[in-house]
Amino acid sequence: MKRASKLLVCTFLAASLAACAGMTERDRDTVVGAGVGTAIGAGVTGDLGGAAVGGVVGGVIGNQVGRH
Repeated sequence: MKRASKLLVCTFLAASLAACAGMTERDRDTVVGAGVGTAIGAGVTGDLGGAAVGGVVGGVIGNQVGRH
């Protein structure tokens, strides 16, 4: 990977982490659930549709985990 690409990726990751600073715990759970669901959906099905469905299901589950 070229230096410019590495710098861009690091900048994007830092901005992503900084964006989570103002989130509530439930919001973070929703985002984490959606990310994990997307990864699992893409891994299991190997296509974009599976990733989208996994992301939605993971987001809903993540949102409901912290619900009181």
